[in-house]
Amino acid sequence: MSRKYDTVIGLEIHVALLTESKFLCSCSTEFGAPPNSHCCPICLGLPGSLPAINAKAVEYAVIAGSALNCVINPFSKFDRKNYFYPDLPKAYQITQDAYPICGPGYLDYYVQDKLERTKIVRIHLEEEAGKLIHSGESIIDSEYSLVDYNRAGIPLIEIVTAPDITAPEQARLFLEQLRLVMNYIQVSDTKMEEGSLRCDANISLKPKGSPVLGTKVEIKNLNSFRALERALEFEKERQREVLEQGGQIEQESRTWDERAGKTMTMRSKADAPDYRFFPDPNLPPLNLDPVWIENLKKSLPELPLERLHRLKDQDRLSHYEAAFLVNYPDFGDLFEKVKVTFPEPKAIVNLLMGDYARLAREHGHLNPVRLGELLQLLADEVINKNQGKDILEELFKTEEDSPAEIVEKRGWRMLSDAAQLRKVVEGILADNPDLVGRFRNGENKLFGFFIGQVMRATEGKADPEVVNNLLREELEGGRN
Repeated sequence: MSRKYDTVIGLEIHVALLTESKFLCSCSTEFGAPPNSHCCPICLGLPGSLPAINAKAVEYAVIAGSALNCVINPFSKFDRKNYFYPDLPKAYQITQDAYPICGPGYLDYYVQDKLERTKIVRIHLEEEAGKLIHSGESIIDSEYSLVDYNRAGIPLIEIVTAPDITAPEQARLFLEQLRLVMNYIQVSDTKMEEGSLRCDANISLKPKGSPVLGTKVEIKNLNSFRALERALEFEKERQREVLEQGGQIEQESRTWDERAGKTMTMRSKADAPDYRFFPDPNLPPLNLDPVWIENLKKSLPELPLERLHRLKDQDRLSHYEAAFLVNYPDFGDLFEKVKVTFPEPKAIVNLLMGDYARLAREHGHLNPVRLGELLQLLADEVINKNQGKDILEELFKTEEDSPAEIVEKRGWRMLSDAAQLRKVVEGILADNPDLVGRFRNGENKLFGFFIGQVMRATEGKADPEVVNNLLREELEGGRN
């Protein structure tokens, strides 16, 4: 019988801060420039160059820590983390070791319908390394690597969680929520494809219920949510098989091979470098004004979880509807603007989650006033839902006409006159006596056919509710 294990996961997330210049020099942080064109003696570590701290990076770190419910430390200092690697031009990295800018905190997020909390141990400021460009698909199968130092010196925050995540899916959902928070507070663009958000994961297994943690394995540079979850799933199963066969887990760093769908060894514990941290002699400690820290906390916008709960409590939206507006903040902002002129939250979110979402992703968002006018026409039953879809398409094509003007120009006003529609219904039933007989003998699915015929005959203008009632009256009145 297989032994049962608990999975223990902790994450280390690197977030590139959205400053215009680097952490310790004035070089641009713009992405996509020609290799090694955004470099200077400071970020290349040339002799005699002296760094200066980017104040905006410090501000963004405090905002991020506040949004993640962290203690903000008025006093922090910078250290040199010494190791040799080709992407590190100085052979050390400016970071914060013993005195980070942010202390303990937490992030709440949903796993399915349950609210979970992951503790954050610390957040510290540091500088980014350069970028290695491998000749092969990955570092493992490359004959050589080139180095681009444009990224070297970009300001980062590293967010370190406690090992209290218990499943790969939970790790993914935590990272998705963290990314959303960073987007809301606008301290990073969090573009994983550009390296603005990266994640390392530590995972271990322990006997179920045991207080003693197992030997952890680190998985490096996971650059997508899918990669994070898949790598952790693979590693969980790999470790389980080793333990069930009586083996021991080696403490090591591994990398995720997306093509092979497995983790692969990078270096063992014996190969781990001794970083030899010591205070950087060129950078003074940070002594932050508590009043300034408090003002930054007060300036925080409404955060994702706050918005989710408000939408559910105040606007009576379902969790699914509210999560859509939270996860796509541009839609959430539009929802709030439309609500000013058309205060019917359910109708607004139904419109935004339908055809509008597809059209907006192709063409951009519409003016909220025009959307409110369209919803009012639907609410007043001037038009039906099918006509509403047609008008929505027209709104994306022209900015000149209002929804009401489009209705008048196209002659799209809904036909609700029961006497007029009864004549149409009677004519269609008279033209299809065989189908009428089959319906009355139990083929209920033909009801949809008759509705379609009426809508076609009225060019989609008929009131569906009136048509439905008339058809039932005529058809079911003649059942055996």
